[in-house]
Amino acid sequence: MKSYNSERNKIILLHLLLWVFYLTYRLSDFPSRLGLENGLIFLGVPLLFYLMISYAHYLYVLPLWLKHRRVPMYFVWLFVLLLTGLVFQIVMEDISFRNFLPGATEITFARISRIFWNDTIFILFTSLIKITIDRVQLENEKLVAELNYLKAQINPHFLFNTLHNLHFLVHSHAKNAADIIIKLSNIMRYMIYDANQETVLLQSEISYMRDYIHLECIRLNNTVKIDFNVSGNIDTIRIAPLILFPFLENAFKHGVNDEDANSWISIDIESAGRQLSFRVRNSKPGVKSAREESGFGLGNLKKRLQLSYPNGYSLHVSETVDTFGIHLVLK
Repeated sequence: MKSYNSERNKIILLHLLLWVFYLTYRLSDFPSRLGLENGLIFLGVPLLFYLMISYAHYLYVLPLWLKHRRVPMYFVWLFVLLLTGLVFQIVMEDISFRNFLPGATEITFARISRIFWNDTIFILFTSLIKITIDRVQLENEKLVAELNYLKAQINPHFLFNTLHNLHFLVHSHAKNAADIIIKLSNIMRYMIYDANQETVLLQSEISYMRDYIHLECIRLNNTVKIDFNVSGNIDTIRIAPLILFPFLENAFKHGVNDEDANSWISIDIESAGRQLSFRVRNSKPGVKSAREESGFGLGNLKKRLQLSYPNGYSLHVSETVDTFGIHLVLK
């Protein structure tokens, strides 16, 4: 609701600026010889009709084209609107101006042309505002839909892996199966409630990652060495949900193997002012895991970053024979 009100206020302000600029221009040409009262009538009557014609078109006629795609009907109603406005404006100006400016009430081709083109210009300007706003809103809706789609690709993948781990532990009668259920409950709460928000506290994402690490270490019988370091003030920083986690998941998916006792993962999170630095490095096991063949790669992660942080992030990928690493900076 807050976002909607903010967008609505911006649109109203844009329309107000249009009319303020026009009124400023007209006041600079104020006919002082007519006196204050008559001068305001001379300026106000045409302005009133420009307003009525413009917003009758903006609210009722233009949607025939933009929303309902009824182009022939749109031009019919546009003609009716212009003709009706022209007739009524001439009648109202004749009534209002006859006492102090009788010469302005003559019906001439120049007068009709002036009214017609002024109406057309204001219809054009207000229409351009609406068309531009609608296009921006449509692009934003497409971006939100794509972002939600990319997030949906992450959640089922991780849930599948976690349930697989839980099945393995329950089947083997492991004592820490109950602990797995608690961690999974925390993770599901984050995925269902927090991950649907536009931003979350960095601390929430870190807690989510720690729970995931705990689950993976149990599955791997604690054979992998984990180094997780957090520094700086992270209490007030907010980030896009599930923006860091996929890099950690990829490190487990590609960087560890339960048959390799030398597997390791290093995670470093550091905040400095408004900038967040996130590093993940992992070993590359000699024997590839079957899990390495599934899932998504960096392509989806880069799309999410571009959607959530347009021109506000940097991502560096490094790889050697034995290690793989990423360095993400959010600004």
